[in-house]
Amino acid sequence: MTSTLRRAGGFAAVGTLSLAAPALGVAAAAPFAAVALLAAFVITDGPLFELFARPGDREDGRLNGLASVALAATGLALLATVPREPMPVTVFVATVVGVTYGNLGGQLATTRREGPFVTVAGFAALGFPAAVAGQVVVTMVAGAAGPSALVAAAPEFVFVAAVTTLVAALVRSALYERDDPVVLLSTGILAWVFDALVVNVDPVGIALAIAVTVALGYASYALGTASVTGMLTGVLLGLLTVVLGSFGWFVVLIAFFSVGGLSTKFRYEEKLDRGVAEDNEGARGSSNVLGNAAVAFIAVVGFAASSRLSLGGPTVTAFGFAFAGSLAAAMSDTLSSEIGGLYDRPRLITTLEPVPPGTDGGVTWQGEVAGVVGAAFVAGLALVLMPLPGPAALVTGTVTVGGIAGMTVDSLLGATLEGDRIGNEAVNLLATLAGALVSGGVALALLV
Repeated sequence: MTSTLRRAGGFAAVGTLSLAAPALGVAAAAPFAAVALLAAFVITDGPLFELFARPGDREDGRLNGLASVALAATGLALLATVPREPMPVTVFVATVVGVTYGNLGGQLATTRREGPFVTVAGFAALGFPAAVAGQVVVTMVAGAAGPSALVAAAPEFVFVAAVTTLVAALVRSALYERDDPVVLLSTGILAWVFDALVVNVDPVGIALAIAVTVALGYASYALGTASVTGMLTGVLLGLLTVVLGSFGWFVVLIAFFSVGGLSTKFRYEEKLDRGVAEDNEGARGSSNVLGNAAVAFIAVVGFAASSRLSLGGPTVTAFGFAFAGSLAAAMSDTLSSEIGGLYDRPRLITTLEPVPPGTDGGVTWQGEVAGVVGAAFVAGLALVLMPLPGPAALVTGTVTVGGIAGMTVDSLLGATLEGDRIGNEAVNLLATLAGALVSGGVALALLV
């Protein structure tokens, strides 16, 4: 057994201390605080030191890694016991157990085969069931539920475990591969927020949501339309869209990812020769996914929060149209770029002067037509699947106009600001925001 694997097992054992939270009550943070103190000031050599020591720890003569992880767990334990509206103990335990056992699973997987996908798969394979089991154990220890209540709570346990696993795997892969304290804290807080937004988790719905999103996420990775981080981001956004919105909302979201990804791969070699192809062989990373779908996700969260707080029909409707409008803008912009880039004689949108293919802000009439068709396609899906209230023609027109507005804003920003001032992902984000604001604003003015 390698030292890395043994160390991961030791951290998982420390994470298991969270299971004592129901019995300890307000003292739930005490075991982790004690571990932090021992790691920082007491354990300076010997077998325990060698078990937990990272390379930098040996240079400093103390277990900095263990101390920081224990302090992060201490902070989460305090959030689960001190505030007037505390973090649910199940979320606290799912986070600590899921992350620590997930790290162990990732290390186990890499002993057989290396690669980012293998590490993520191993992380999820052990972290997810550990997070579910941890919630079941603490619920039973607390004596708060009998067998029938546990069965009723199982869908929420599964949802929390899936969210903690996906968030932790994404944060580790994209940002903080070796910074477990940041992973723990960010995962716990985000899982707490998402859990608070959920009104009810349907058992069949959550099972289908996980199965479909994971299957489509893997397909996107296998087809080369998404990197590992892009896959994780897409699966997480898809799962939350299903639970906080509905399957109809999810279909609209996945339609953009699918059509957009395939359009990027369409005649890719020709685009490469013309200098207009996406980097990384067209595989979308987390920044690209978020640039196109972050506004849609915010709209889903706003919709769920409005519904939970009973803010009224107009607000809920506006968030629905904002969601559809942002994705119509993303689809419109993607198709206009991917299709338009295959044609010669583009013109700068601000002056209509001819520019070389691939110039930011350059448009072709073929690309513009493709963009309008893409926006209308999303509008039709939203009308049928979400659904959005109002006459069919007005609903589709509202979403389509938002999509076209977003595509136009993207081109204008490309011609004026993109490059030295802002990057492509920021332009995508602003374009989808424009689509959301236009569609949501028109809906409020005409349909509510």
